[in-house]
Amino acid sequence: MLRVAVVGIGAVGREMVRCLWQSSLPLSEEPIVLARTAREVTIDGKTIQVREANPDAFKGADIVFFAGTEGEKGAAKQFARPAMEQGAIVIDNGSDFRMVEGVPLVVPEVNPDDLEVLRSKGTINLPGVGEVPQKYVANPNCSTIQMVVALKPLHDAAKIKRVIVSTYQAVSGAGSAAIEELEIQAHRILHAQDPGEFKVHPLQIAFNVLAGANWRFEEAGYTNEEWKMVRETRKILHEPELPITVTCVRVPVFNAHAEAIYVELEKPLIADEAREILRNAKGIFVIDEPTQLPDGSAYRSYPMPIDASGKDPVYVGRIRNDPFNPEGLWLWVVADNLRKGAALNAVQIAEEIVSREIVKP
Repeated sequence: MLRVAVVGIGAVGREMVRCLWQSSLPLSEEPIVLARTAREVTIDGKTIQVREANPDAFKGADIVFFAGTEGEKGAAKQFARPAMEQGAIVIDNGSDFRMVEGVPLVVPEVNPDDLEVLRSKGTINLPGVGEVPQKYVANPNCSTIQMVVALKPLHDAAKIKRVIVSTYQAVSGAGSAAIEELEIQAHRILHAQDPGEFKVHPLQIAFNVLAGANWRFEEAGYTNEEWKMVRETRKILHEPELPITVTCVRVPVFNAHAEAIYVELEKPLIADEAREILRNAKGIFVIDEPTQLPDGSAYRSYPMPIDASGKDPVYVGRIRNDPFNPEGLWLWVVADNLRKGAALNAVQIAEEIVSREIVKP
């Protein structure tokens, strides 16, 4: 039986606990939940005892999940070493070490074999942490995860030679405070009041879209969120030179990200062929069928954030060819960013590790 711990109990940490309750992992007891301060929290009506995180808290743990949204608070930098030195495998949702050489960055439907490096008896060098046992796995960025799940089957079938993507990202990607901020702003504006103080996003998010959101602008005018998608996708697909260009946008949706993805393939792929490939792919649910409206007209249905919120699959629709480029294909991809984009993917990594007997219950 496995003993697991979750570090962090914000939006992602809560979802990790839910995913662990629902997982196939043979847990010996309830997940140990750790945070800066000891307290009680309630998840789905169940009271959880949260312990204070400290190096001794990881004794006996087989797998430790770090649930930080993007690792800004440095929990993995502070506690990954003691967790791994005491024998645990660390699965980190933070962004601190995703691009470090030797660190597996894994989406189980896409590159599960990258987990085999965990069998090594060697070490890796994590910046700010130092040499540690090769027991660390990085969870990719939420927007990257759903994209690569949709891209991999097409890449296998016709080899992708270019990607252009625009994202429509829910506020839950910025944590619980961002959800509250959208609620407050929307309420105030609907009651003819000033939207109030901007705490998470630098500008009004209610009834608005932000092409910069709270991300940092970096080289060539792209944000760090956009560069994450470029670098992480290349690493996960093992395509270090794949041309990818990204525009990330924050939208006033509580949960579930959407992406408009254009791919150029090395050989033409008819939309119906792509649709069938995606229908048969693991982790994908296609919503792309004609639907009759009451007035007798027909339209092609497609997934929406409200379809994906609280659900596990990556949803794909609007699959269509570029009428001006026989090698071009459009996709509309939607997924719950807290589940598949973070917590669920991390738990699925753990399930894959156990199924490969890298960790034996």
